[in-house]
Amino acid sequence: MDSPTSPPVLIGRDLTKLYGSVRALSGVSIEISPGESTAIMGPSGSGKSTLLQCLAGILPPDSGRVQLGDTVVSELSDARRSRLRRERLGFVFQDGQLLPELPANENVALPLLLAGSSRAGALRAAEHWLERLGLAGLGGRRPGEMSGGQAQRVAIARAMVHSPAVVFADEPTGALDQATGHEVMQILTTTTGMSGTTLVVVTHDRKVAGWCSRLVELRDAMIHSDRLLTGGEAG
Repeated sequence: MDSPTSPPVLIGRDLTKLYGSVRALSGVSIEISPGESTAIMGPSGSGKSTLLQCLAGILPPDSGRVQLGDTVVSELSDARRSRLRRERLGFVFQDGQLLPELPANENVALPLLLAGSSRAGALRAAEHWLERLGLAGLGGRRPGEMSGGQAQRVAIARAMVHSPAVVFADEPTGALDQATGHEVMQILTTTTGMSGTTLVVVTHDRKVAGWCSRLVELRDAMIHSDRLLTGGEAG
């Protein structure tokens, strides 16, 4: 992790989001440092997924400010937020959201291809990441031909292949058994940590949160607690 004096890579300031009369976020402020791994927890309806979506530029907040580095994400148009997500952010979702018709190596290469890289160069980078995550020789397999744990490794490789500033993981172990989920979190936190990539994980599972260096807990659309985690809290 970078020095504590490094400026935050990601800032959410006084974020408010409503769905009709339901307040999903109520003046939430958070700063995330470069290289930090932050788990966001809370009961269903606490606002944790909405917070992730606002920080990632998926949803614009109704009020407040989101900033990634020098970019004020909350002031961008939909098109520019989409471009920012493709170029500077990585995502790992509960179900992977891999394209079922594409083999693993093409799924991983997608962010590079969308950014204009050559097909050959993108596939070389994809194979490098698949090998790095223990999937050497499986690049030609489609997601349906892989186990759940293998598919999530492909999703992690896709999230990392373009060297993002931040990787967002929304319930990344939710569809996996406990042992496989443990393995996926170990790979996710180790891979982002070794690359110096900031990681934000939304989870309902305290054991999953224990893999991160910081735990932010939400209740009733507000931050209830925010603390650093000591080593060995992973389940």
